[in-house]
Amino acid sequence: MKQLIDMRVVAAEPVSPRCTLLRLAPRQSSSVAELPAPQRGEARGGLLPAAQPGQFAQVRIDGNPHAFLRRPISIHYIDEQAGELWLLVQAVGEGTRTLCNLQAGDSLNVLLPLGHGFCQDIAPGEQVLLCGGGIGVAPLLEYGKWLRQHGAEPTFLLAARTQSDLLQLAHFRRFGEVLTCTDDGSAGFHGLITQHPSLATWQGRVAVCGPMPMMCAMAQLCKQKGLVCEVSLENRMACGLGACLCCVEKTKQGNVCVCAEGPVFNMDELAW
Repeated sequence: MKQLIDMRVVAAEPVSPRCTLLRLAPRQSSSVAELPAPQRGEARGGLLPAAQPGQFAQVRIDGNPHAFLRRPISIHYIDEQAGELWLLVQAVGEGTRTLCNLQAGDSLNVLLPLGHGFCQDIAPGEQVLLCGGGIGVAPLLEYGKWLRQHGAEPTFLLAARTQSDLLQLAHFRRFGEVLTCTDDGSAGFHGLITQHPSLATWQGRVAVCGPMPMMCAMAQLCKQKGLVCEVSLENRMACGLGACLCCVEKTKQGNVCVCAEGPVFNMDELAW
């Protein structure tokens, strides 16, 4: 079930010059409104709803008259033990700058979980390469955790312009091997993610999230190698529910709303 939850900012931690990790927990007095949803989900501790890796949240922006629409933010991580939801936010506009300026104790109204996530039909021992570029690494941490919990073997291939833009490496290393590459060679492999040596011999499943040119290039590479590849699209969204038609993507079956039918798609579904 989709839920509207009033949450408290437990911590707002800068993780790069432009990105902030928001750790959120439901307020004890929060009243939770449930909305019907096509996907199943059981309440997590009666407050946080269950979410599939790759789903997202719509966050209300309070205190900024220039940001009246909710902002879609990938679910970065769910800490079941602490009862926390983590959102990784990059300041790129009015709304996300407001979110990055939040402080511990502030309130945030969140609608979640939304959309459809990554494939969960994974066999124990299966190898999955999780490729992220920039802020696109956000949904891959929760997916890596899920894969590890279900006996799969995730490997992370994370790309950025420079070393300071490589995010959350210590957390990713909790769940699998981490490979990196940077445009300027300041960390890891010097070059584009599609040029990383690991791809030459990779034979397993691939999941990708990042800038559109990167995802298109990775999808084409996987197609050439005959690999199963999923991509998490970052189309501009407004409602998050498939009503406003702001995030339409062309697929082989026709146009669909990314917020409702995605954001994760098998590359074979897309008209790329």
